[in-house]
Amino acid sequence: MDTAGRAAAASGANGFLENPVVGMAPWIVFSLLVGPGRFEVAVGLALASALALVVLGRVVRRGTSWKLLELADLVFFAGMAVVGALAGPGTLRWLETYAGEVSNIALVLIAFGSMAVRLPFTLQYAREQVDPARWHSPAFLHANYMITAVWGLAFLVAAVAGGYGDLVLHNPDNIWTAWIIQILAIVAALRFTGWYPEVVRARVRRESGQPVTEQPRLAGLLLPLAGLLVPIGIAVLIFTDVWWPGVVLIVAGGWLTKALGDKTSRSEVTPTGPTDTTGTSGTSGTSGPGRPGD
Repeated sequence: MDTAGRAAAASGANGFLENPVVGMAPWIVFSLLVGPGRFEVAVGLALASALALVVLGRVVRRGTSWKLLELADLVFFAGMAVVGALAGPGTLRWLETYAGEVSNIALVLIAFGSMAVRLPFTLQYAREQVDPARWHSPAFLHANYMITAVWGLAFLVAAVAGGYGDLVLHNPDNIWTAWIIQILAIVAALRFTGWYPEVVRARVRRESGQPVTEQPRLAGLLLPLAGLLVPIGIAVLIFTDVWWPGVVLIVAGGWLTKALGDKTSRSEVTPTGPTDTTGTSGTSGTSGPGRPGD
């Protein structure tokens, strides 16, 4: 590989590792996979992904500090692996049923606990993407608090849904509580992580008199969720005995996708403020949670 190719690969790896969603990948993998007969596989994959991310981070980005989420990944899933290896049949059955909710609640505590100590876990990732002069700007801090809170809420929804399926329905593999609701919550948080910094960035530019060529709209946030309703409806038709919820989801998903798509296509607005002749007012780099004030 030539020098340019290596530089491009390193830049791509850096951008990948700077995203806080990457630090949550082991939790997402575990919460979606764990269930009766799948605890060992789920915790093994979660721990392996956590270790791989830590090693990759140290190799690609030498000298970077440890992050709260990285430490939580390793401690939690290594602990789960040890407990699972030593557990008797009864404890293993309990873990297979409730470990998903335990992991979701753990991440809720990490999210809101990090906010309580004024270090939202996305902040450590975001600081690596911006000039240190912006680290304490209100817009930068506000964006990170909001995104961390949304992730905390997403995993709280997943925990409540999974708990309802386990404790009330007595069905850990219920398609709604174990899969659909939890996937929608995670996808919503993923989308918000990319969308909200653009909202803050547009607001900062407008308040400072810079041109705003595109105003992010709520439709842009909701469009991916609407599109997801169609495959979810198909899955409901295939894997459940009741057909009508699947049909409703497919129809609603198609209609909402068209309606929101139309709104998104009209999101262009007339630039306001002075005309930029330097070419520097546009966004550059990643659109993660750390760049609302560019």
